[in-house]
Amino acid sequence: MRDSIPSNWRKSPSIGGPTARKAIWKKNKATLWYYPSAQKTYKEPLFLIYSLVNQPFILDLYPGASMIESFVQNGYDVYLLDFGIPGYEDSHITIDHYIVDYIQKGVQRTLRHAKADEITLIGYCLGGVFATLYAAIATESIKNLILVVTPIDFSELPSFNRWLTALRDENISFDHLFDAYGVLPAPLIEAGIRSITVPVYYTQYLALLQNSNNKEYVERWKRFNDWTKGHIPFVGQALKQFVNDYVRDNKLVNGEIKIKGKNVLLKNIDMNLLVVAAKNDELVPPSLSEPIMNLVSSNDKQFQLVDGGHTTMTAKKGALPNYLQNWLPERSTLIGEEV
Repeated sequence: MRDSIPSNWRKSPSIGGPTARKAIWKKNKATLWYYPSAQKTYKEPLFLIYSLVNQPFILDLYPGASMIESFVQNGYDVYLLDFGIPGYEDSHITIDHYIVDYIQKGVQRTLRHAKADEITLIGYCLGGVFATLYAAIATESIKNLILVVTPIDFSELPSFNRWLTALRDENISFDHLFDAYGVLPAPLIEAGIRSITVPVYYTQYLALLQNSNNKEYVERWKRFNDWTKGHIPFVGQALKQFVNDYVRDNKLVNGEIKIKGKNVLLKNIDMNLLVVAAKNDELVPPSLSEPIMNLVSSNDKQFQLVDGGHTTMTAKKGALPNYLQNWLPERSTLIGEEV
């Protein structure tokens, strides 16, 4: 067991969250944050990868509504790779760079810092795609791979099949836009996300009005609203790769992706696998996530469909979310347990 968190560790800044953390590695704009458990119970640290579209503080949103808080309260040391906010000087960065230079190096740093032999890798949305790519080429030992609302198979896009057909027929292309901007500004990213989900929305404001006398609710609402509107710029070269190779050509499912010369084959993924999708997810419907189940070599693999939408993946009051309450402890090694 571990003593309580040192009092001289600062709390996260406003763009962070309430859980105490410490930066242990930096590269360019990226930071690897370490969140220690006061009562460490399990050997394998959790390595979290979030999307490039929003800031990752949604994972540590508010006391009592924080995924990271629930992890550390349940005995897990947590490491979060925050890619940061890119500038125009980063316009050369590709998906290959994110996988090898950031994620793989971050995992290596995590294993050294945690004095661990294995990790549990958790990817959210596009971060789940990156986690999948890395897991397929990793030389480091990954015990568990958890993919949350992660798009894998783009053979069909239920709400945007006309766009997909136009892309595949080469009737439209966004390459000139990606090249011209270099790094796409945040308002453009937000407009694109809104066009896919809900262009005009007001229900959350009605909810705020109904709960306006509840101070805790209002504070939590403000924080969630900051995250919702806090889209960040997206590197054009990486987005061009994603749109052309992953969405248009579906190369990940077809086994045609290479990361810095290494073949990315989903059959190379043989660790314990949990895939989580949300029933009402308009951005990443379950049909984009589930096909990976038939493409990996994992003997222990599970697909879970949960209620809610794309942004409902939070924990409450320090408890692990339902889809992890049994799955994760059963596949984690207790400290002192014989392997």
